[in-house]
Amino acid sequence: MFEIDRNHHQPYYQQIMQDIIRGIEEGTLAPDDSLPAERKLATLYGVNRSTVGRALEELVSLGWIERIPGSKTIIANSRLANRHTPHFQWSQLLFTQLTREDPFVQELKSLQPHADSIDLYSGDLPLDFIQDFQIPSYSWENVLSKQQQLALSGYQPLKESIRQQLKRQFDLSIPQDELLVTSGSTQGISIIFDTLLQHGDCIATEDPSFLFALPWLASNQIQLIGIPMDHEGIEPNALEDCLKQGKVKLLYLNPDFQNPTTCQMSLARRQEIIALCQKYQVLIIEDDVFGELNFKQPLPRLKQLAPNQVIYLGSLSKIFSATIKIGWLCAPKPLLQSFLQTKRDSERATDIFPQLMATAALSADDYTTKQQTLLKKLQQRQTETFNILQSFQHAWTVNAVAGGFYLYLTWKGQPLKRNDWQLFLKNKLLIAPSFLYSKNKQAFRLNYAHLASQHQIAFSEKFAQITNELSKF
Repeated sequence: MFEIDRNHHQPYYQQIMQDIIRGIEEGTLAPDDSLPAERKLATLYGVNRSTVGRALEELVSLGWIERIPGSKTIIANSRLANRHTPHFQWSQLLFTQLTREDPFVQELKSLQPHADSIDLYSGDLPLDFIQDFQIPSYSWENVLSKQQQLALSGYQPLKESIRQQLKRQFDLSIPQDELLVTSGSTQGISIIFDTLLQHGDCIATEDPSFLFALPWLASNQIQLIGIPMDHEGIEPNALEDCLKQGKVKLLYLNPDFQNPTTCQMSLARRQEIIALCQKYQVLIIEDDVFGELNFKQPLPRLKQLAPNQVIYLGSLSKIFSATIKIGWLCAPKPLLQSFLQTKRDSERATDIFPQLMATAALSADDYTTKQQTLLKKLQQRQTETFNILQSFQHAWTVNAVAGGFYLYLTWKGQPLKRNDWQLFLKNKLLIAPSFLYSKNKQAFRLNYAHLASQHQIAFSEKFAQITNELSKF
């Protein structure tokens, strides 16, 4: 670091910006780390102080660093989605910072193949939990025939199966012409954003939220505002304070088993949030990827409570496998037509083969029975995990969850630093720290479904060692 190319045509202040950004992306500069003083940086780079000052001011405006008045300059604790791209180096950074994961996640993924790693970071079900559905064999002639029923909005029999499942599961009625099949819910999110948002627009969401972990949001200079949560969900007063400013174009929510906190929004809170969005004329995106993994009677979907105010997202990826990228997007007909146009223009086709597999599974006579089997296995695994965690309740807070496959643990002790979480990687216990989703560094998410019996003793030993070391800080 701290080098510039004097033979390069790029201005020195831009090279300094690029050098500091590279250091942050690679983990050399971590959040809350202090940069050398301007005078020292000028010496290190061999430039005048005004050049350094301009670079730092630009980085502050883009969310990469923070100036503490009369004190120092530190690496910002901002989430990936709120680090914006310098326009001057768009082509150079497009495939680096916009696709680069957090350094913690990069290191974690390098440990996943290790035999002694316990991977509780993963965002899907373990293979032995995925139910075995019989998939018909198709000749090439069959596939070509099925292709005739494939519209831009999706394979017609699959759309009908999804509509029937939503009605059966949630008593949610969706007209055929208000449903679009996507390649997973993430594609649905990107289609919505590409259609409704422009550079500089603003989205509000829960804080913490997995949306903050998506670096590609920054590619369109989209501002992401986090609204605090309580035990019932996103806080109405804080949301209204934000909506009053008139900047928010969309509100993105995970009402059921929110990622990462696992919070389930109460019915009263759902009604209150909808009333606010109707008052300020803000559309809601309801991401319901965990909706079917509910151990109890489900609460009404936001889409039920306000059909014309809510864009509804669902997915089969959390139930079948992350490799079966099938999701759906439900929106009022005029909006859906705009989403179809975006999908057509961007050539984001959804392949016929996963749609055929999804249709076969959803229309199987034993689908409901197998879904109940999955829920029982999840409940049993959650109970086993809670029994293990009882030994750690002096140091960690964790709440039972009525669905999904995540748990969220909060440290009761002293404030933690980002580097403290390296203890988990050192012990090859792979989890998702809260700093990936928020400025909070006191909690982490784990996928309890992956804590199989053969890993439980090792998990308890590793977690005990980590807890003891954290207590010494």
